[in-house]
Amino acid sequence: MTHSFSGSKRFAAKFVLCLVAGAFAAAPASPGNLPDKMEKPNGFPERPMTMLVPYGPGGGSGQLSRAMAEAVTEVTGAALNLEYKPGGSGTVGMKSYMAAPADGYSVMEHIDDATSAHALKAKNPNPAEVFVPLVTAQITFSQIYIRGNETRFTDWDSYVKYVKSKKGRSTIANVSKAGSMERVNLKFITDHFGMKMQQISFDKGGPRYAALKGGQVDALFEQPGDVRGFLDSGDFKPILTIYKTRPAAFKDVPAMNDVGLTFEPLLRFRGFYVHKDAPADRVKWLKWAFQKAWHQPSFQSFNKKKFMDAIDSFRDTEGSVKLINDTAAIYRKAYKSMGLVK
Repeated sequence: MTHSFSGSKRFAAKFVLCLVAGAFAAAPASPGNLPDKMEKPNGFPERPMTMLVPYGPGGGSGQLSRAMAEAVTEVTGAALNLEYKPGGSGTVGMKSYMAAPADGYSVMEHIDDATSAHALKAKNPNPAEVFVPLVTAQITFSQIYIRGNETRFTDWDSYVKYVKSKKGRSTIANVSKAGSMERVNLKFITDHFGMKMQQISFDKGGPRYAALKGGQVDALFEQPGDVRGFLDSGDFKPILTIYKTRPAAFKDVPAMNDVGLTFEPLLRFRGFYVHKDAPADRVKWLKWAFQKAWHQPSFQSFNKKKFMDAIDSFRDTEGSVKLINDTAAIYRKAYKSMGLVK
Protein backbone atom coordinates (compact mmCIF):
# COMPACT_ATOMS: atom_id res chain seq x y z
CA MET A 1 0.00 0.00 0.00
CA THR A 2 1.37 3.42 -0.98
CA HIS A 3 0.33 6.97 -0.12
CA SER A 4 1.87 10.20 -1.37
CA PHE A 5 2.26 13.50 0.42
CA SER A 6 3.30 16.26 -1.85
CA GLY A 7 1.61 19.34 -0.33
CA SER A 8 -0.04 18.62 2.56
CA LYS A 9 9.23 -18.10 39.83
CA ARG A 10 9.10 -14.30 39.94
CA PHE A 11 10.89 -12.65 37.12
CA ALA A 12 14.03 -10.76 38.24
CA ALA A 13 12.08 -7.56 38.32
CA LYS A 14 14.62 -5.09 39.63
CA PHE A 15 17.34 -5.79 37.10
CA VAL A 16 17.31 -2.36 35.48
CA LEU A 17 16.33 0.11 38.18
CA CYS A 18 18.93 2.65 37.12
CA LEU A 19 19.62 1.73 33.48
CA VAL A 20 16.08 2.20 32.18
CA ALA A 21 15.63 5.52 33.87
CA GLY A 22 18.93 6.72 32.40
CA ALA A 23 18.08 5.58 28.90
CA PHE A 24 14.77 7.39 28.69
CA ALA A 25 15.67 10.45 30.74
CA ALA A 26 18.50 11.55 28.45
CA ALA A 27 18.21 15.27 27.74
CA PRO A 28 17.34 16.02 24.11
CA ALA A 29 19.20 18.55 22.03
CA SER A 30 17.71 22.01 21.92
CA PRO A 31 15.62 22.62 18.79
CA GLY A 32 16.52 26.30 18.78
CA ASN A 33 19.71 25.74 16.79
CA LEU A 34 17.92 24.45 13.69
CA PRO A 35 17.96 26.95 10.81
CA ASP A 36 14.65 27.78 9.17
CA LYS A 37 16.01 26.89 5.74
CA MET A 38 18.74 24.62 4.40
CA GLU A 39 19.94 24.60 0.82
CA LYS A 40 19.30 21.34 -1.01
CA PRO A 41 22.58 19.52 -1.73
CA ASN A 42 23.04 19.64 -5.51
CA GLY A 43 19.30 19.85 -5.97
CA PHE A 44 18.50 16.77 -3.84
CA PRO A 45 15.79 15.61 -3.75
CA GLU A 46 14.94 16.04 -7.42
CA ARG A 47 12.12 13.47 -7.29
CA PRO A 48 9.77 12.13 -4.61
CA MET A 49 11.39 10.23 -1.75
CA THR A 50 10.10 6.96 -0.30
CA MET A 51 9.39 6.38 3.37
CA LEU A 52 9.32 2.66 4.11
CA VAL A 53 7.13 1.67 7.06
CA PRO A 54 7.68 -1.92 8.29
CA TYR A 55 4.19 -2.09 9.83
CA GLY A 56 0.62 -1.70 8.61
CA PRO A 57 -1.00 1.68 7.91
CA GLY A 58 -3.54 1.48 10.74
CA GLY A 59 -1.20 1.19 13.72
CA GLY A 60 0.97 3.70 15.52
CA SER A 61 3.81 3.53 13.00
CA GLY A 62 1.48 4.12 10.07
CA GLN A 63 -0.18 7.07 11.76
CA LEU A 64 3.14 8.60 12.80
CA SER A 65 4.68 8.17 9.35
CA ARG A 66 1.81 9.96 7.64
CA ALA A 67 2.06 12.86 10.09
CA MET A 68 5.84 13.12 9.70
CA ALA A 69 5.65 12.89 5.91
CA GLU A 70 3.20 15.78 5.85
CA ALA A 71 5.40 17.85 8.17
CA VAL A 72 8.55 17.18 6.10
CA THR A 73 6.67 18.29 3.00
CA GLU A 74 5.55 21.45 4.80
CA VAL A 75 9.16 22.24 5.71
CA THR A 76 10.88 21.29 2.45
CA GLY A 77 8.26 21.08 -0.31
CA ALA A 78 9.60 17.61 -1.09
CA ALA A 79 7.13 14.78 -1.68
CA LEU A 80 7.30 11.47 0.18
CA ASN A 81 5.63 8.23 -0.89
CA LEU A 82 4.74 5.91 1.99
CA GLU A 83 5.31 2.22 1.39
CA TYR A 84 4.04 -0.27 3.97
CA LYS A 85 5.77 -3.64 4.34
CA PRO A 86 4.45 -5.31 7.51
CA GLY A 87 5.56 -8.69 8.78
CA GLY A 88 7.91 -10.31 11.26
CA SER A 89 7.57 -7.46 13.78
CA GLY A 90 9.40 -5.14 11.41
CA THR A 91 11.99 -7.57 10.03
CA VAL A 92 10.36 -7.86 6.59
CA GLY A 93 10.43 -4.12 6.08
CA MET A 94 13.97 -3.78 7.39
CA LYS A 95 15.28 -6.40 4.97
CA SER A 96 13.52 -4.62 2.14
CA TYR A 97 15.03 -1.29 3.16
CA MET A 98 18.53 -2.76 3.46
CA ALA A 99 18.22 -3.94 -0.15
CA ALA A 100 17.22 -0.48 -1.43
CA PRO A 101 19.83 1.87 -2.96
CA ALA A 102 21.69 3.88 -0.30
CA ASP A 103 21.19 7.16 -2.14
CA GLY A 104 19.16 9.07 0.44
CA TYR A 105 15.94 8.83 -1.55
CA SER A 106 14.67 6.10 0.77
CA VAL A 107 14.17 6.60 4.51
CA MET A 108 12.68 4.18 7.01
CA GLU A 109 10.43 4.43 10.03
CA HIS A 110 11.11 1.89 12.75
CA ILE A 111 10.42 1.33 16.42
CA ASP A 112 12.27 -0.14 19.40
CA ASP A 113 11.59 -3.61 17.95
CA ALA A 114 14.73 -3.12 15.87
CA THR A 115 16.72 -2.48 19.04
CA SER A 116 15.28 -5.44 20.94
CA ALA A 117 15.85 -7.72 17.93
CA HIS A 118 19.53 -6.78 17.92
CA ALA A 119 19.77 -7.36 21.66
CA LEU A 120 18.17 -10.78 21.29
CA LYS A 121 20.41 -11.87 18.39
CA ALA A 122 23.67 -10.07 17.72
CA LYS A 123 23.46 -11.02 14.02
CA ASN A 124 20.43 -8.72 13.70
CA PRO A 125 21.57 -5.23 12.68
CA ASN A 126 22.09 -2.56 15.30
CA PRO A 127 19.95 0.37 14.05
CA ALA A 128 22.43 2.83 15.59
CA GLU A 129 25.22 1.40 13.40
CA VAL A 130 23.72 0.36 10.06
CA PHE A 131 21.50 3.44 9.88
CA VAL A 132 21.75 7.11 10.76
CA PRO A 133 18.88 8.07 13.07
CA LEU A 134 17.33 11.24 11.67
CA VAL A 135 15.05 11.85 14.64
CA THR A 136 13.30 9.95 17.41
CA ALA A 137 9.78 11.31 17.11
CA GLN A 138 7.81 9.51 19.81
CA ILE A 139 8.52 7.98 23.22
CA THR A 140 5.53 6.71 25.16
CA PHE A 141 4.20 4.30 27.76
CA SER A 142 1.83 1.38 27.29
CA GLN A 143 -1.50 0.48 28.87
CA ILE A 144 -3.78 -2.53 29.22
CA TYR A 145 -7.29 -2.05 27.82
CA ILE A 146 -10.64 -3.75 28.11
CA ARG A 147 -13.90 -3.05 26.30
CA GLY A 148 -15.85 -0.09 27.56
CA ASN A 149 -18.98 -2.21 27.99
CA GLU A 150 -17.19 -5.14 29.62
CA THR A 151 -19.10 -6.60 32.60
CA ARG A 152 -17.00 -9.62 33.61
CA PHE A 153 -14.42 -7.22 35.03
CA THR A 154 -14.35 -3.43 35.19
CA ASP A 155 -11.00 -2.43 36.67
CA TRP A 156 -7.50 -3.76 37.26
CA ASP A 157 -8.28 -5.64 40.47
CA SER A 158 -11.31 -7.43 39.04
CA TYR A 159 -9.41 -8.17 35.82
CA VAL A 160 -6.59 -9.85 37.77
CA LYS A 161 -9.14 -11.97 39.63
CA TYR A 162 -10.80 -12.94 36.35
CA VAL A 163 -7.53 -13.94 34.67
CA LYS A 164 -6.55 -16.08 37.63
CA SER A 165 -9.95 -17.78 37.62
CA LYS A 166 -9.54 -18.74 33.95
CA LYS A 167 -6.32 -20.65 34.75
CA GLY A 168 -4.47 -19.75 31.55
CA ARG A 169 -7.47 -19.51 29.22
CA SER A 170 -7.85 -15.73 29.35
CA THR A 171 -6.61 -13.96 26.22
CA ILE A 172 -4.86 -10.68 25.47
CA ALA A 173 -4.03 -9.20 22.05
CA ASN A 174 -0.35 -8.35 21.68
CA VAL A 175 2.44 -8.28 19.11
CA SER A 176 4.03 -11.49 17.92
CA LYS A 177 7.76 -11.22 18.51
CA ALA A 178 9.23 -13.02 21.52
CA GLY A 179 11.28 -10.55 23.53
CA SER A 180 9.43 -7.47 22.31
CA MET A 181 8.88 -4.50 24.60
CA GLU A 182 5.26 -5.55 25.05
CA ARG A 183 6.08 -9.12 25.99
CA VAL A 184 8.91 -8.21 28.35
CA ASN A 185 6.69 -5.75 30.22
CA LEU A 186 3.83 -8.23 30.34
CA LYS A 187 6.22 -10.88 31.68
CA PHE A 188 7.02 -8.58 34.60
CA ILE A 189 3.34 -7.99 35.26
CA THR A 190 2.07 -11.56 35.01
CA ASP A 191 4.90 -12.91 37.16
CA HIS A 192 4.25 -10.31 39.84
CA PHE A 193 0.53 -11.11 40.05
CA GLY A 194 0.82 -14.84 39.39
CA MET A 195 -1.29 -14.55 36.22
CA LYS A 196 -1.26 -16.91 33.25
CA MET A 197 -2.85 -15.93 29.95
CA GLN A 198 -2.76 -16.62 26.24
CA GLN A 199 -1.13 -13.87 24.18
CA ILE A 200 -2.82 -13.70 20.77
CA SER A 201 -0.34 -12.25 18.28
CA PHE A 202 -1.05 -9.61 15.65
CA ASP A 203 1.58 -7.72 13.63
CA LYS A 204 -0.95 -5.21 12.29
CA GLY A 205 -2.68 -2.71 14.54
CA GLY A 206 -6.09 -2.84 12.86
CA PRO A 207 -6.76 -6.57 13.45
CA ARG A 208 -5.32 -6.28 16.96
CA TYR A 209 -7.80 -3.56 17.89
CA ALA A 210 -10.68 -5.30 16.12
CA ALA A 211 -10.01 -8.42 18.19
CA LEU A 212 -10.72 -6.53 21.41
CA LYS A 213 -13.66 -4.55 20.06
CA GLY A 214 -15.24 -7.69 18.61
CA GLY A 215 -14.78 -9.75 21.76
CA GLN A 216 -12.26 -12.23 20.35
CA VAL A 217 -9.88 -11.38 23.22
CA ASP A 218 -10.40 -10.25 26.79
CA ALA A 219 -7.85 -7.43 26.80
CA LEU A 220 -5.33 -5.49 24.72
CA PHE A 221 -1.75 -4.36 25.35
CA GLU A 222 -1.11 -1.12 23.42
CA GLN A 223 -0.02 2.49 23.59
CA PRO A 224 -2.72 5.14 24.16
CA GLY A 225 -2.02 7.23 21.09
CA ASP A 226 -2.55 4.26 18.79
CA VAL A 227 -6.08 3.69 20.09
CA ARG A 228 -7.09 7.31 20.71
CA GLY A 229 -10.21 6.95 18.58
CA PHE A 230 -11.40 3.93 20.57
CA LEU A 231 -10.77 5.78 23.82
CA ASP A 232 -12.67 8.84 22.67
CA SER A 233 -15.61 6.69 21.54
CA GLY A 234 -15.67 4.72 24.77
CA ASP A 235 -15.09 1.40 23.01
CA PHE A 236 -11.87 0.87 24.96
CA LYS A 237 -11.13 1.54 28.60
CA PRO A 238 -7.62 1.60 30.14
CA ILE A 239 -7.31 -0.29 33.41
CA LEU A 240 -3.53 -0.05 33.98
CA THR A 241 -0.89 2.48 32.89
CA ILE A 242 2.52 0.84 32.62
CA TYR A 243 4.40 3.84 33.94
CA LYS A 244 5.53 4.61 37.47
CA THR A 245 3.08 7.42 38.14
CA ARG A 246 -0.21 8.54 36.63
CA PRO A 247 0.20 10.89 33.63
CA ALA A 248 -2.18 13.86 33.80
CA ALA A 249 -4.11 12.58 30.78
CA PHE A 250 -4.91 9.37 32.69
CA LYS A 251 -5.17 10.62 36.26
CA ASP A 252 -8.05 8.22 37.01
CA VAL A 253 -6.23 5.10 35.77
CA PRO A 254 -3.98 3.22 38.21
CA ALA A 255 -0.29 3.27 37.39
CA MET A 256 2.44 0.89 38.49
CA ASN A 257 3.02 2.51 41.88
CA ASP A 258 -0.68 2.13 42.65
CA VAL A 259 -0.71 -1.66 42.17
CA GLY A 260 2.67 -2.54 43.65
CA LEU A 261 4.71 -3.00 40.48
CA THR A 262 8.32 -1.98 41.15
CA PHE A 263 10.14 -2.73 37.88
CA GLU A 264 11.21 0.04 35.51
CA PRO A 265 8.93 -0.08 32.46
CA LEU A 266 10.29 -0.40 28.96
CA LEU A 267 8.83 2.30 26.73
CA ARG A 268 7.86 2.42 23.08
CA PHE A 269 9.94 4.69 20.85
CA ARG A 270 9.58 5.38 17.14
CA GLY A 271 11.92 7.20 14.79
CA PHE A 272 13.15 7.70 11.27
CA TYR A 273 16.38 6.47 9.71
CA VAL A 274 18.50 6.60 6.58
CA HIS A 275 21.15 4.15 5.42
CA LYS A 276 24.60 4.94 6.83
CA ASP A 277 26.14 4.76 3.34
CA ALA A 278 23.91 7.48 1.91
CA PRO A 279 25.85 10.56 0.69
CA ALA A 280 26.92 12.68 3.65
CA ASP A 281 25.48 15.94 2.31
CA ARG A 282 22.10 14.31 1.78
CA VAL A 283 22.16 12.79 5.25
CA LYS A 284 22.87 16.22 6.73
CA TRP A 285 19.91 17.70 4.86
CA LEU A 286 17.62 14.84 5.90
CA LYS A 287 18.58 15.30 9.57
CA TRP A 288 17.61 18.94 9.35
CA ALA A 289 14.39 18.21 7.43
CA PHE A 290 13.09 15.58 9.85
CA GLN A 291 14.12 17.36 13.03
CA LYS A 292 12.64 20.61 11.76
CA ALA A 293 9.47 18.76 10.79
CA TRP A 294 9.16 17.41 14.33
CA HIS A 295 8.84 21.01 15.57
CA GLN A 296 6.17 21.95 13.03
CA PRO A 297 2.89 23.02 14.66
CA SER A 298 1.04 20.37 12.65
CA PHE A 299 3.26 17.59 13.97
CA GLN A 300 3.20 18.92 17.52
CA SER A 301 -0.60 18.93 17.33
CA PHE A 302 -0.54 15.33 16.11
CA ASN A 303 1.75 14.22 18.93
CA LYS A 304 -0.42 15.98 21.49
CA LYS A 305 -3.51 14.21 20.21
CA LYS A 306 -1.63 10.92 20.55
CA PHE A 307 -0.59 11.63 24.17
CA MET A 308 3.01 11.90 22.98
CA ASP A 309 3.57 15.06 25.00
CA ALA A 310 3.14 13.24 28.33
CA ILE A 311 6.90 12.58 28.42
CA ASP A 312 9.75 14.05 26.36
CA SER A 313 9.50 12.48 22.90
CA PHE A 314 12.31 14.19 20.94
CA ARG A 315 15.84 12.93 20.34
CA ASP A 316 18.19 14.23 17.67
CA THR A 317 20.73 11.94 15.96
CA GLU A 318 23.18 11.83 18.85
CA GLY A 319 20.43 11.40 21.42
CA SER A 320 18.83 8.65 19.34
CA VAL A 321 22.09 6.70 19.12
CA LYS A 322 22.43 6.86 22.90
CA LEU A 323 18.80 5.85 23.38
CA ILE A 324 19.21 2.82 21.11
CA ASN A 325 22.48 1.61 22.63
CA ASP A 326 21.34 2.13 26.22
CA THR A 327 18.06 0.35 25.53
CA ALA A 328 19.82 -2.58 23.84
CA ALA A 329 21.89 -3.08 27.00
CA ILE A 330 18.70 -3.11 29.06
CA TYR A 331 17.08 -5.72 26.83
CA ARG A 332 20.15 -7.97 27.02
CA LYS A 333 19.90 -8.01 30.80
CA ALA A 334 16.19 -8.77 30.54
CA TYR A 335 16.75 -11.59 28.09
CA LYS A 336 19.41 -13.15 30.28
CA SER A 337 16.99 -13.10 33.20
CA MET A 338 14.33 -14.70 30.99
CA GLY A 339 16.71 -17.36 29.69
CA LEU A 340 16.40 -16.14 26.08
CA VAL A 341 20.14 -15.46 25.74
CA LYS A 342 23.21 -16.74 27.56
